[in-house]
Amino acid sequence: IQTVRGIVAALSALSARCTVPVTVTVELPERPAPAIEGIAYFTVSELLQNISKHSGARTAEVDLWRTEDRLLIQVRDDGHGGASTDGGTGLAGLTERLGSVDGLFAVDSPPGGPTSVTAELPWRHRTGSAAGTAVARSR
Repeated sequence: IQTVRGIVAALSALSARCTVPVTVTVELPERPAPAIEGIAYFTVSELLQNISKHSGARTAEVDLWRTEDRLLIQVRDDGHGGASTDGGTGLAGLTERLGSVDGLFAVDSPPGGPTSVTAELPWRHRTGSAAGTAVARSR
């Protein structure tokens, strides 16, 4: 996992591998605990892979921010929609993974698009972490 360099660098690297241009915005006062950061990374990775493989999107956005005691992730694309947690293993697996740590996972993807996925994780502090605020653009 590339979170060793921080979630900003890790998400920028993920977005660079996506087949569509991705704008990444991270607004965090500090890095979350390693386990939460790892789940956030894995979640965005899976969602960007789905965008590359299935969405037909031209652009995508990833936003990560903290509100009170929650870490929020929103991934949006302008593809053809129709994504669902029913059937398949990708989105259903993310629902289970986030649920295992008291997280939430919601998909809004009407036929014809666009798709918006929101993931919410509990905020857990990391000791000795630096603040990180960045906007990264890929492609």
